[in-house]
Amino acid sequence: MGTTGTDHSGEGILSEELTSKREEIVELLKKAYFMELETVINYVTNSTNPDGVRAQQVKESLIPDIQEELGHAQNFAARIKELYGTVPGSMEFVAEQSFLQPAENQVDIVHVIKGVIAAERGAIEHYTHLIEVTEGVDQVTQDMAIEILRDEQGHMRLFEGFLKEYAAEGKA
Repeated sequence: MGTTGTDHSGEGILSEELTSKREEIVELLKKAYFMELETVINYVTNSTNPDGVRAQQVKESLIPDIQEELGHAQNFAARIKELYGTVPGSMEFVAEQSFLQPAENQVDIVHVIKGVIAAERGAIEHYTHLIEVTEGVDQVTQDMAIEILRDEQGHMRLFEGFLKEYAAEGKA
């Protein structure tokens, strides 16, 4: 081991030989971290704002997802740190989820449903890329991303079902 105690050769993704790959993965994890935190904000918003009897089921479906998405953010944060990265603070955050902003009409629950589907699709796309990037070099991050990907696919499928119901009634 080197004199600084930071020689991690032979330690896979933690090795000095894989520094650039590790840094690439950390950047992808930071994006995932912020995606999850933004989703938490917007799910809190959309589990509170909508009005109407039909909105209740959608709002209630978002409530457990808030805690799950927060857990995903915490997992990404922990992995960033494990890979010698620094978990970013709020000043690095840039909002991107225009599709999950409150609807002008608070009874427009289709707007919320479509926004959730868009958020989940974005997460699925990003986590699929993360899985590809980590293939063969960082199985720990890959396993975590696969597990979270499954959660996101389940969320998307649930909300696609809600959308089908509205579409069948000619309301979507």
